Amino acid sequence: MPFINIRLVKEVIANDPEGKKAEIARKVTDAITEATGLAEDDVWVVFEEVAARDWFVGAASVHARRNPG
Repeated sequence: MPFINIRLVKEVIANDPEGKKAEIARKVTDAITEATGLAEDDVWVVFEEVAARDWFVGAASVHARRNPG
């Protein structure tokens, strides 16, 4: 059974988190079931939301990179 863990910056989906997660999960599930022939119920998708201030690229947070100055 595939277990897909999706980490994303929570601000990216802030305006509709439930709707965006549902759409992403549907599309990921569709891709996995199409590629493997597994049933939809065999695919598990989990989301982890990380604040932009807590996600770093090198020494700079995503928040700082998006909001320079």
